[in-house]
Amino acid sequence: MTKIVIAAGFAASLLVSAVQPSATLFENDEIKVVRALERPHVKGSFHEHKVNRVMVYLEGGKQRFEYKDGRKTTDFDWKAGQVEWSEPDGIHSPEVVTDEPFNIVEMELKKPGGAAITKDALTVDPRHCTLEFEKPQVRVLRVKLGAHEATPVIERTHGTVVVFLSDGDSHKTGDAIWETPGSGKIENTGSTPLELVLVELKN
Repeated sequence: MTKIVIAAGFAASLLVSAVQPSATLFENDEIKVVRALERPHVKGSFHEHKVNRVMVYLEGGKQRFEYKDGRKTTDFDWKAGQVEWSEPDGIHSPEVVTDEPFNIVEMELKKPGGAAITKDALTVDPRHCTLEFEKPQVRVLRVKLGAHEATPVIERTHGTVVVFLSDGDSHKTGDAIWETPGSGKIENTGSTPLELVLVELKN
C-alpha cells in the first residue's frame, strides 16, 4: 500500500506563483504533459492538435482564437484553476488579449481509453473530492484538503497525473507528477490548504 504524502507549508493562497517558461514536464507511453507559457499580445502561428487534451489553467486571462477555415473568431475568458476538455478543432491561431502572461498545463492523451474506474474516489471521499468531468479517456477530479487533512485509502486502478494548484515545501503551483496504479491516501502534512487536480487515465 502506498500513501501520497504532500506537505503544503509555504503559501496559503491558491495559484500565487509566478508564471514559468514552457517546458515538457514528463512523457510516457500514455500521456505527454507540458507547461505552456502564453504571452500577451503575441499572435501564435497557425497550428492544430491531433489528440484530445486536458487543460489546467494556472492563472486567468483572455484568449482569442482565429481559425484558418474562416470560422468566426472565438474569445475565451479563462479563470485561475479552471480545468477544460479540449478536442481537436482544426487549424487555429491563439492570442492572449489581456496584459498578463499565464501558464497552462496541457495533457495530450495517447490512448483511446474506455476502461471503467473501479474504485470511486467520489464515493470514498465526497467531502474532499469533486468531479470536474469524465470522458471515455479520462476522469478528472479536484481534491481540496485542509491543513493536516487526509483522504481515506483510495485505490488507483489506472495511471494518474497529479497537478498542483497550490504551493508547498516539496512542490510548486503548476508542478505535475505521474502516479502509477496502487492504493493509498492523499495526506496534506502541511499547515496550509492543498488543492490538486487528478487526471485518471482509462487505459
